Amino acid sequence: MKLPAQYGKETDLPSLGPIGVFDSGIGGLTVVAALRHLLPNEDVFYLGDTARVPYGGKSQETVERYSVEISKLLLAEHAKIIVVACSTSSALALSRLRELLPVPVIGMVEVGAIAAVRASHGKRIGVIGTKATISSGAYKQAIQKICIGAHVVSRACPLLVPLVEEGMFEDEITRLALQRYLEPLLRSSIDTLVLGCTHYPLLYQAIKQAVGPRIVVVNSGKNCALAVKEMLTSFGIARELHTGELRVALTDSAEGFLRVAEQALGLRIGEVELLGL
Repeated sequence: MKLPAQYGKETDLPSLGPIGVFDSGIGGLTVVAALRHLLPNEDVFYLGDTARVPYGGKSQETVERYSVEISKLLLAEHAKIIVVACSTSSALALSRLRELLPVPVIGMVEVGAIAAVRASHGKRIGVIGTKATISSGAYKQAIQKICIGAHVVSRACPLLVPLVEEGMFEDEITRLALQRYLEPLLRSSIDTLVLGCTHYPLLYQAIKQAVGPRIVVVNSGKNCALAVKEMLTSFGIARELHTGELRVALTDSAEGFLRVAEQALGLRIGEVELLGL
């Protein structure tokens, strides 16, 4: 990835700022957990747009506007890189963010596509995500750009984000919804399934049980963390000899589910800040 136009060389980028991460809600904490594990020296500032979750049913124009507004809040916290931990924003707003923002921006679609192609032995790949992500065709295009001829089957799963936000990870309703959504993909003989929404890794065990042992389930959060590490190193802005801290802010109260996610992901989240838009 090239440096943003605002920077002339790697040394122009700030090295002491946090990794800025945003999502439409709490699901992006799955990416934060991966970042904290892989990059313990880095500070992370997470911003969940809980006042306007979900993004998945909104137009591209609206998603772009929301994404720019949230990114500006991260820049105000001196973020040195922005991770768009929202597949809907990654699919619909990433190009716009890269045009406007003065720091490197990384999204979920690219890293998810790369991981899916690497994992798939038969190049029959399924993708699940929000309505907006699936309608955009972003994952399919990214996968087939890397692997011409790959067979990609996509499925919108609009009920999953609300179920995750309610903390219903192992509920019978969630199991039935997954069965309903995944059945057409299983009939298509996929060998790999991409979790095209950062909320979905919180349902990993339920999804894995639904698809069976023969299908590889790709968690884009882990691959995103690897991409961030590579980017920080290549730009010369990785931190060393520092104990990274995590700050979490929301645009509206979601304290109940936040604590459920904290426990499920093994994160230590202190006082949660509330930021107005």
